[in-house]
This record gives sequence, C-alpha cells and structure tokens, in this order.
Amino acid sequence: MKNLLQNLWEQITNSRPWKSFFRHGWPDNPLDRSLIMTTNIFFHLHPVRVNKKSIRVAYSLGLGIITTVMYIILALTGILLMFYYVPSTELAYFDIITLQTKVPFGQLLRNMHRWGAHMMVLSAVLHMVRVFYTGAYKPPREFNWVVGVFLLILTLAGSFTGYLLPWDQLAFWAITVGTSVATYAPGGKIIKTILLGGPEVGQSALTRFYGLHVMVVPGILFLVIALHIWRVRKDGGLAANEVKDDVEMEAEDGSN
Repeated sequence: MKNLLQNLWEQITNSRPWKSFFRHGWPDNPLDRSLIMTTNIFFHLHPVRVNKKSIRVAYSLGLGIITTVMYIILALTGILLMFYYVPSTELAYFDIITLQTKVPFGQLLRNMHRWGAHMMVLSAVLHMVRVFYTGAYKPPREFNWVVGVFLLILTLAGSFTGYLLPWDQLAFWAITVGTSVATYAPGGKIIKTILLGGPEVGQSALTRFYGLHVMVVPGILFLVIALHIWRVRKDGGLAANEVKDDVEMEAEDGSN
C-alpha cells in the first residue's frame, strides 16, 4: 500500500500540470528562495524579463485587460441592480420598468450592465482569436490556453443566464429555444431539467438562472480569471516570437 501511494505521488509530481504550477520544488536553497521572491505576482506585477514586442499595444490590443475591466464593471453594476430587482415571475418585469423609469440613473445603470456583457463576450472572443493568431497557445502556455477556453465558456454562460432575468417576451422565448436546442446534445435533457427545474420556463427556471447569474458563474469566473492572470505572469508575460523580433530589430537598425 505504501509503495502504491509513493508511486502515485511520483506520477502526480512528475506530471506536466504539476510542474506547470511547481517548477522549482521546495525552496531549500538560496536560488529557489530568490526565485520565489522575483516571480511573486504580489511583489512584481511583471516578470523579471519580458519580450519587447509583447508590451506593444498593437500586439495584444489590450483585449485581455478590456475583458477583465468589463468583468469588474459587470460585477459592480450587477450588485447595484440587485437592490432593485426581485427574481419573481410576478415582479421581475415591473422591477425592470421601475428601474428604467423611476430610479435615478437607472436606465444608465441597466445599459452599462447590458452593453458591458455584450462587450465582454466580444472582447473575450477577439482575445482568443489574437492568442491563436499569434501562437500564444503553444508550450509552455498550453495549460493557460485551456483555462482561457474555460473562461470563454463561463463568459457565455454568464450572458446566457442573465438573458432570462428581465422576464419579457424576448427573454422568455430565447431561453425556451436555447434550452430546447440543448436537448439535442449528449445529456441535454438532464441539463435542461437542471436549468429549468421543470418541463417549461417558469418560476423555478427564473430562480435558478438568477442564482447562477449572481453567485455561481461570477464566483467561478473570479477564481479562474485570477488563475489565468497568474499563469500569464508565471509564463513570462505575453507570448512573442523572440527570434523574429531580433530579426525585425536588426532590419530596423540597418534601415536607420
């Protein structure tokens, strides 16, 4: 039994995901201790050495930062919207009307949340396209690429779960069609039952979508975004082709 556990532990510690997190082992020597200090994101926001091309605005267009800022805006505006909203089939629609017509800056608040959600989805998709186009998904960043794909799914899930909350005709039929389409996927009927809490869109569905939208999805998003940013920092910042950069710099120097 002891040998079995030891072999299992060795397999775990020698795996690529483990080494992706713990690259230098236990800090029992001065070099590893200094690496912990210099690579700590709380002590140094940027890595010790970054590629010159990766910090250019035109290279990344700041799409990852824009997506993160949109998440922060959505979290803040969402908290404020919760003060004026009740997840009830009898009150939800009228709460939205009251928010837009009687609450000071209520229309602005709702529009910031709504368009911020659209902007977050758009910037997340463009960010993934940029990462793929520049080859930033290649080793040693393949783990963070998987994390990014998971973040994109969570972003779409947050947008989808919030769609039902206004409880108008557009939201009702959009969720009805969306959950019906999901039944054609493997396990789709089970997922539809879990989301709706019954055979059709009603109070149970609204309550579940509200809980997912304000607690579950944002909470997981916060943790995974933190992991994603930490991995970017641990992987040496944004990926860029250093060899190509050197050639471009030599060409620029020659032309000058």
